[in-house]
Amino acid sequence: MYHYDDYDRALVRERVAQFRDQVERRLSGELTEEEFLPLRLQNGLYLQRHAYMLRVAIPYGTLSADQLRALAHVASVFDRGYGHFTTRQNIQFNWIELEQVPDILEWLAEHDMHAIQTSGNCVRNITTEAFAGVAADEWLDPRPLAEILRQWSTVNPEFLFLPRKFKIALNASAEDRAAIQVHDIGLDVYRQQEELKLRVMVGGGLGRTPIIAKQLRDDLSWVDVLSYVEAILRVYNRHGQRDNKYKARIKILVKALGIDAFAEEVNREWEQIKDGPARLTLAEYERVAASFQRSAYAPLSSVDLEHGARLSQEPEFARWVERNVMAHKVPGYSNVVLSTKPGLAAPPGDVTAEQMRLVADWAERYGCGEIRVAHEQNLVLPDVPRRQLYALWREALEAGLATANVGLLTDVIACPGGDFCSLANARSIPVAQAIQARFEQLDYLHDLGSLSLNISGCMNACGHHHIGNIGILGVDKNGSEWYQLTLGGSQGQQAALGKVIGPAFAAEEVPEVIERIASVYLQLRRGDETFLDTYNRAGLEPFRVGVYQAEGAAT
Repeated sequence: MYHYDDYDRALVRERVAQFRDQVERRLSGELTEEEFLPLRLQNGLYLQRHAYMLRVAIPYGTLSADQLRALAHVASVFDRGYGHFTTRQNIQFNWIELEQVPDILEWLAEHDMHAIQTSGNCVRNITTEAFAGVAADEWLDPRPLAEILRQWSTVNPEFLFLPRKFKIALNASAEDRAAIQVHDIGLDVYRQQEELKLRVMVGGGLGRTPIIAKQLRDDLSWVDVLSYVEAILRVYNRHGQRDNKYKARIKILVKALGIDAFAEEVNREWEQIKDGPARLTLAEYERVAASFQRSAYAPLSSVDLEHGARLSQEPEFARWVERNVMAHKVPGYSNVVLSTKPGLAAPPGDVTAEQMRLVADWAERYGCGEIRVAHEQNLVLPDVPRRQLYALWREALEAGLATANVGLLTDVIACPGGDFCSLANARSIPVAQAIQARFEQLDYLHDLGSLSLNISGCMNACGHHHIGNIGILGVDKNGSEWYQLTLGGSQGQQAALGKVIGPAFAAEEVPEVIERIASVYLQLRRGDETFLDTYNRAGLEPFRVGVYQAEGAAT
């Protein structure tokens, strides 16, 4: 993984000192809350319902074992013993005292971490998939380009005050596991006759106006990635609507202009800068890429008789391997997903300080010393030898991180919702846990197969409900919490937005409604169709009828 150099460390430490001064002036009353607001937001600090929340950046979702231990220290010393991993591969601490924030940031800086630009109208954390560099279907490792974009966008003065927040994601695999089509810019990296190329998507996003991105260009050379992204941002910075935050995202601009007119504006701007200092050199790419080259893998057989015996003798282990162990590009190795979705034991995405320390230890003993944060809020240990899976599983089981539900209905993506967020209309966590409790029978879950369920507590869609096969949105109706359901959403290469099934439901009705949807799916399914296959073939109406046929099912 990338390691900070002296320049990186100097920048982060100077930012900590600057923010320490700003916090002191806020506490003394020299700065008003209105004056302090933009300063704290660009340092990842939100004021929530009960306390301040600090969002810490995890660039492209990659952590070292020592960094995860440093986050565990923050959780245990400055918070209430846990952190919440988000859909954008960051971590949030929900019970922070303002007076302690500079000390937290200083501690993070000592471990090459920060909270810069995790909020505010700027370029946010650059993301990619959790299996970058180790995926079996990968064309190449996208993290060097992600790191180059991170360095370029961090405290870039031209883009610190954009019309609205700006999110960039990269994918470099056959299957898009980074959801690039619902980002402001999505970069799809591929090889064409040994040359590195990018398809550029623009104008995607969720929130109150969900839109799937449009393709802006399909043959961009890697050397032009910075200058082309800069051209897009300049056009957006110049023409984005600043007087209405609900219409300020780039997706609204792209929709208003049309993709062809927007492309003309971008290309006109790009022509002026493409041969300038933002043009990447091979030397610079190789400098960054060298940080992501791990030592050679020890040769391992693709066949392990002891592992095979364990699979046949222990059904629980076999089920975990089937759902939570992913293919690796090197024979004999695996990528292990540690589920943070145990049901009633913890909210989705929440990991305790003790669990973080254990995962850090496992990364060093079983893997390569790295941990990844997945878009789905789970943790990933890459590079685990297949022969060590059983030992890892036993430890993860004892720690509550081995629920065999990755990709299943109970692998719920959920924002913190109304329990914490001041923007939320409704709570997400109790609904997620009620659904998980309703579907605790693993045999039934495995019968349903791959099925994504995403929950957001408000229209900001931090839980990405629009692209869940089943999406749940919390809404306010006359001061009460209700939940609107959508069906047919998906991420990946065939990204789609779900459609509203009908009137909203009270919280206590939601688990029953989800069970009805599952029942209709099983009745309609042909062969080994997935939920999305069945939905795309049968349409929304059979599900609508199945959900609302009982008298009084909806209000």
